[in-house]
Amino acid sequence: MEDRKLSVKLVKSLIGSKSYQKKSVRGLGLSKMGQVVSVADTPENRGMINQVIHLLEVN
Repeated sequence: MEDRKLSVKLVKSLIGSKSYQKKSVRGLGLSKMGQVVSVADTPENRGMINQVIHLLEVN
């Protein structure tokens, strides 16, 4: 099975976001604007990305 990765970048601030959105962003390993992380392409990570897609850029 392939080990697929998604590149996720935080492009908008978390100020004013709901607590579950902040937790999702932190769970993806992002802490600063402009930071890029590579996460595994799993249903769990996809769910966290979908909750905060308006704050992220995904490649």
